[in-house]
Amino acid sequence: MEVYLKKLEDELRLRNYSRQTIKSYLRCVTEYLCAKQNNFGLVDIDFIKQYLLSKIDVGMSSQSINQRLQAINFFCWNVLKFNSKIDIKFAKTPSKLPIVLSRDEIQLILKTITNEKHNLIVAIAYAGGLRVSEIINLKVKDINLAELTIHIKNAKGNKDRITILPEKLIKNIEKLISNKNLNDFVFESERGGKLTERTAQKIFEIALKKSGIQKDATFHSLRHSFATHLLENGVDIRYVQELLGHQNIRTTQIYTHVTNPSLKNIKSPL
Repeated sequence: MEVYLKKLEDELRLRNYSRQTIKSYLRCVTEYLCAKQNNFGLVDIDFIKQYLLSKIDVGMSSQSINQRLQAINFFCWNVLKFNSKIDIKFAKTPSKLPIVLSRDEIQLILKTITNEKHNLIVAIAYAGGLRVSEIINLKVKDINLAELTIHIKNAKGNKDRITILPEKLIKNIEKLISNKNLNDFVFESERGGKLTERTAQKIFEIALKKSGIQKDATFHSLRHSFATHLLENGVDIRYVQELLGHQNIRTTQIYTHVTNPSLKNIKSPL
């Protein structure tokens, strides 16, 4: 099994897949091969179907099912060199609207965070629409205070993008990075090096709880809120797409369902 997993890792690395994707694919295929137990080089479509059905039976989400199918497909086609079609459809995923915090709720959350560094983590994530992985990987050289921009490097899909930074955060950022080198992380842990994603998420979770806001918001809700508030301000959706780094405009269009001025102006007949 180890031989097949090594070949899988090599194929993923050759295609320049992100570290996170490689880790995810290896985990999914390892689980699949452990369930298969033997004949690892044989592609048994009926077994793959039964394997995925067993995951559905234990309540696994459609997103997780699809992730496993995608990893297995890649393994069969690129490692086992299986040339036939694997006729298994991806699971239908539920269409859910993103959880968005209002401007007042964002300010309320920020007021509960007294630690300056922690406050800045949440503020910059919201102000520029950053993912949690992007905020912890942010380096001093990535921030241009003169132009009020942040250069996000090697983001999701190994893509770079430029996003915005508000003038009101300049002094706080200058104070935080004053003695740092260009290659230093903006938000270092107490022991040096970058923070973990979990640490950043925990900062937000504690602040949300303290604020008393009754929403199932997560750190990623800051990014959702950034996009929604820009659209509410009249920013063209194409610019929002660029700031978020979405490859497809349809991904960005979900925020138009959250902020629909015409819908909000309709009064209930009751």
